[in-house]
Amino acid sequence: MRTHTYFISDVHLGAPSVRKSQERERTLVSFLKHIEKDCKQLFIVGDLFDYWFEYKHVVPRGHTRVLGQLALMVDAGLQLDIFVGNHDLWIGNYLTEELGATVHHKPLKWSPNDGKTTFYLAHGDGLGPGDRKYKALKKLFTNPIAIWAYKRLHPNFGVGFAARMSRRSRNSQSDDDHAFKGEKERQLVHSKALLEKEWFDYFIYGHRHHEKEVLLQAETAKDGTKIESNYVVLGDWIRLNTFAKWDGTHLTLDSYTSRKGKKHLYL
Repeated sequence: MRTHTYFISDVHLGAPSVRKSQERERTLVSFLKHIEKDCKQLFIVGDLFDYWFEYKHVVPRGHTRVLGQLALMVDAGLQLDIFVGNHDLWIGNYLTEELGATVHHKPLKWSPNDGKTTFYLAHGDGLGPGDRKYKALKKLFTNPIAIWAYKRLHPNFGVGFAARMSRRSRNSQSDDDHAFKGEKERQLVHSKALLEKEWFDYFIYGHRHHEKEVLLQAETAKDGTKIESNYVVLGDWIRLNTFAKWDGTHLTLDSYTSRKGKKHLYL
């Protein structure tokens, strides 16, 4: 019986090479098959692809194993939600039409049990204070006129250029860039600011490529029960193979190990 909800992020299919991406893709497919019997809903919280750009009749090559497995699971009753990330922010209607996925371009407020528990879900890029350069670039990249103009380019150039820019962005980052920065974490600052205005039991993000759980606030409800607000970063499927699982009452953060008995380092 399907009763659980799963969350993953930052798979970055397509990076850094076809061979290594396919190795990582097989691990993800193994995970999807492992959870398909009890997974009612799956949230992919951004950067499923290392790059993505849709033309009217053309999409990037590859990723057939994961897309095929997701299609089978949706056909069997899975509710699939995909967030765009900073690497695949040009996702259009292809995944909706082909997979039946719900695609989210903005943060989502989600209440799975009649409002008893509330989630704030977002990839996390561009949230919080600072990072003005990226926020300006994101406005440019998501401008409808800019997208229309880019689609005038031949796919051989357009997709290839997007892939090169994505690799350059990723290769410019170090392990220190992905390390948890404590109170300076922009997503953490953003969460605390939201919490001052509205209660959320869980803030769930991707983007930062580390796994992290932080208790933001604990209170006693009117009925005397203890309630907590928690900040959760999902990690990635490049080094960590991490995921979160919601069983209707509790959220747990865990990692997946394939049948080979070890995690794989791909980048």
